[in-house]
Amino acid sequence: MKNINKTRIITIDGPAGAGKTTVSRELASRLGCVYVDTGSLYRGVAYEVYRCNLNWHDDAELDTLLSSISFELKLHHGGLYRLFSSGQDITDYIRTPEITMLSSDLSAKAAVRQALLGFQREIAKISDAIFEGRDMGTVVFPDADYKFFLSADLNTRALRRYSEMNGSKTLDEIKQAIELRDNSDSSREIAPLKPAEDAIMVDSTNLNHGEVVDKILSYINQN
Repeated sequence: MKNINKTRIITIDGPAGAGKTTVSRELASRLGCVYVDTGSLYRGVAYEVYRCNLNWHDDAELDTLLSSISFELKLHHGGLYRLFSSGQDITDYIRTPEITMLSSDLSAKAAVRQALLGFQREIAKISDAIFEGRDMGTVVFPDADYKFFLSADLNTRALRRYSEMNGSKTLDEIKQAIELRDNSDSSREIAPLKPAEDAIMVDSTNLNHGEVVDKILSYINQN
């Protein structure tokens, strides 16, 4: 279904470790459009909550913080975007385990999702874009031109993350963390992780990222 903004919007949802980031970046490069890692926005909120030592369970405190946050995505070398918060580049500070788990908790808060919704949709109004996340095709862009849900079995996802972390955590620790994140994302009441009804399912368990990109492009080019 064509989205109402006249730009071409592609959503790629899926659980942690399914390969969404690598695939989305490569796909954006091949199509010549913007790549938006929406998870980084939630991590950005988590970073600000952590930095301010905020009691995010207090709705009033959280609302005050959200009203003061000013995010900006700036194009960097290699066609990648970096996340700035109130003018400060926070990209290198939002990938710690603590921020990862906190961002998952915060993503279940309606106020956080609402605060970021407008930001994401504003990007879509001005540029063809690939949005990577967990509810892009179900909530944020229900009328996206193309929706994909990327998955892989747990062991494969854990091995991929293990290879990225250079031995900083054991494989079992990573597997447990992914399981915890899966359960948190899938069971939350607000915008749970699940495929959109009209999403194209892509299992990347036995595919490398190039093969996944080729498969997605094949579908797009045929439609």
